[in-house]
Amino acid sequence: MPKSAYSISQNFLTSRRTIARLLALTDLSPADTVLEIGTGKGHITRALAERCSQVLTYEIDPLLAQRLHGTLPDNVRLFQRDFLSAPLPRKPYKVFANIPFNHTTAIIHRLTMGVCPPECAWLIMEKGAALRFSGTGRETAASLLIKPWWDVRIRYHLQRQDFHPAPSVDCVLLELRRKPAPDLSPRERTSWQRFTTQALQRGLRGMLTPRQINAALREANIPMSATMKYVQWLCLFRWWRHS
Repeated sequence: MPKSAYSISQNFLTSRRTIARLLALTDLSPADTVLEIGTGKGHITRALAERCSQVLTYEIDPLLAQRLHGTLPDNVRLFQRDFLSAPLPRKPYKVFANIPFNHTTAIIHRLTMGVCPPECAWLIMEKGAALRFSGTGRETAASLLIKPWWDVRIRYHLQRQDFHPAPSVDCVLLELRRKPAPDLSPRERTSWQRFTTQALQRGLRGMLTPRQINAALREANIPMSATMKYVQWLCLFRWWRHS
């Protein structure tokens, strides 16, 4: 990934007060290893170093990385490379990052569907992307793809003036927390993706009859609604899978 692709979306979060407010919404502790995507000028990195035992931070921009070398706390490991091509930690870890907005989807997919996913991730991103991944208001292909394995919610709405330079869009802190007991097994991922994608594109009635839909929801004691929620999608998938 070229440096310029990341540079386009660099909006630095430099306010110590704002960073502290965001970190207070996490459960990061002195026992944690935390991974950061996009070191930037190191403001978040230093705050993470005060809170966690180890910080693994990735910065693709060689100029920014060069300026940071020798200036970060001893418990910080700085990698000047593309996070998307770097191996994920083998030991337990969490993620906190102000991510490059134009690579939001790739980063979330890497974290949620990789072989070594984090326990939890807090990502600063565009509000529109966060709405899609959280399924706020209406479930989307993006939200349904990850919800069997992750709890997803928006934790904080930032102000544009919190950043330098100020972004042209509203930004939020999105939390993704790995479920200790997932709703589906990894081997069901492909079937789940096929079911939800086809249902979103063609409608549920192309996959289940109205009688089957009503029977599935009634058996699970789940009411039908005009806007399908995740729990309803999951119920109908299980019925479809075994019908």
